[in-house]
Amino acid sequence: MDTTLNLVHGAGMGLRRSFLTEIVENPPKAVDFYEVAPENWITIGGKLGKQFRAMTERFDFVCHGLSLSIGSTDPLDEKFVREVKNFMAEHQIKFYSEHLSYCSNEGHLYDLMPMPFTSEAVSHVASRIRRVQDILEQRIAIENISYYAAPGQEMSEIDFFNAVVAEADCDVLIDINNIYVNSVNHGYDAESFLKAIPADRIAYAHIAGHYVEAEDFLVDTHGADIIDPVWKLLGKAYELYGVFPTLLERDFNIPPLKELVKEVRTIRLIQNAWKSQHEKQSA
Repeated sequence: MDTTLNLVHGAGMGLRRSFLTEIVENPPKAVDFYEVAPENWITIGGKLGKQFRAMTERFDFVCHGLSLSIGSTDPLDEKFVREVKNFMAEHQIKFYSEHLSYCSNEGHLYDLMPMPFTSEAVSHVASRIRRVQDILEQRIAIENISYYAAPGQEMSEIDFFNAVVAEADCDVLIDINNIYVNSVNHGYDAESFLKAIPADRIAYAHIAGHYVEAEDFLVDTHGADIIDPVWKLLGKAYELYGVFPTLLERDFNIPPLKELVKEVRTIRLIQNAWKSQHEKQSA
């Protein structure tokens, strides 16, 4: 089974149809790779399909799933997984990631629901991840999600996450903003969570903005600018593990493309700063 690590590099951005034409005509130099939700692009045709093909022929892409519902008790949608496999092969997309969550229960729930942090759930979701990897014939990356309740909790979030990754033998999509949001909402130390991540399995990272409902209640919206503590947490992650590919997420309140590219440049600045510091220490 192929590993997904080290197949993309640098700073990335989620591709949106709203600015696809603009990017095709004038690709931002700051963006090294792009991410798409396969659900939104598999069936695309016509002009948008041709533009998308033009992008995948020129740039590295990754897939980030929204609807696989990897933790659900519903039957695994193997037909969809095979469609993803064909889509990735058609466009030479590097790899696939999904959320450690579920979004269906005899029908779609239209939200990413948290897994119960139990040993039973570890075995259940790990077996489903392994099946997806068998079909795709490569590892996938699993993302730590933001959550707002943890009913029936038997273990900590980080212990649950690490147990799933180990049993499934999968890679990690580390979401920096989700760590920060959860640390505020659930009262744990974000850096301690970072230090416990299996670093050798990090495929790439997400970083995004959130909504402040209250001082002790943040909502992961992907609809705002990234704040300083989240940028600093990204820098801490690079300090701990070296620079890994990092992608800007923005799903709502999407500003003009030039504003998004500014945040991608900030990712690159932080990456370059840590690379320079490492080179000085190694000299």
